[in-house]
Amino acid sequence: MKIALDAMGGDFAPKSVIEGAILASPELEAGSEIVLIGPEDVLAGQMATYPPIPANIRVVHAPQVIEMGEHPMKALPNKPNSSISVGYALLKKGEVDAFCSAGNTGAMLVGAVFSVKLDAVARPAIMSYVPKLEGGHSIMLDVGANTDCKPETLLQFAELGTIFYRNIFGVEAPRVALINLGEEPGKGNLHAQAAHKLLQEQKNLYFVGNVEGRELFYNKADVLVCDGFVGNVIIKMAESYYEILKNKGFTDAFFDNFNYEAIGGSPVLGIDANVIIAHGISNAATIKNVIRLAQQMIRADLKGKMKEALSGGGKA
Repeated sequence: MKIALDAMGGDFAPKSVIEGAILASPELEAGSEIVLIGPEDVLAGQMATYPPIPANIRVVHAPQVIEMGEHPMKALPNKPNSSISVGYALLKKGEVDAFCSAGNTGAMLVGAVFSVKLDAVARPAIMSYVPKLEGGHSIMLDVGANTDCKPETLLQFAELGTIFYRNIFGVEAPRVALINLGEEPGKGNLHAQAAHKLLQEQKNLYFVGNVEGRELFYNKADVLVCDGFVGNVIIKMAESYYEILKNKGFTDAFFDNFNYEAIGGSPVLGIDANVIIAHGISNAATIKNVIRLAQQMIRADLKGKMKEALSGGGKA
């Protein structure tokens, strides 16, 4: 098992990425490896400040860096030797099993679409975990990759989420719900109404109807479907709960789940690879959890099962 990290991705890179790799190193399966991608001289200088680096961490040279503010469609072709470009090249050739970055989200998405996208998927989606008050998690998608979605795209998000939840959480028939402004089938805009009808007609999905914003953290569903505009607003608002409560000196186990460090990152679903996008302000603890999530996805053979299900060879 080889997990690649964009060593130059994130506000605190490469320091936070190196430290996160060191923290995760003892938890890897025997024979596994963490691959740090970035300029060799920069990484060597940083790594020299630590005690001996674990043997299961190695560096792959990538002299260029795509900055956070760069336009992804321009940056990727103009910087073929960037840490993100090199990461996707390794992933496409099968030289690593997963690629993770806290860098430019747009570049990560564009890289996924142009190198490892599944033909059967119209639009890959970014997924996020949503804590349940009763314990455990549901998942939400999309949370930022696609701000405008047709009903058919929302249906595919439901299929992608179902595959992920079944294989990662072991639930045979995850409950799927459409995030809407009312519970009734006729609520919402025209796209939401049409998506509700499509979801209701699917025999391979356990669709439980619409859920409102006030119900998201209750045990109403396992897979929450929405477009990336709505999902991104919800996730960022949820993150603010944790910060506000922490600043007011209030601690609670449930609200601790809203800390972006807790899960680590957001998987990109609908591609022929294991890709995780982490928060731009990721620290070492976040990177460690990103690596843990990548390991979980690899163990479950998520990309293989997703490809099989979406190509008609298996169930969603």
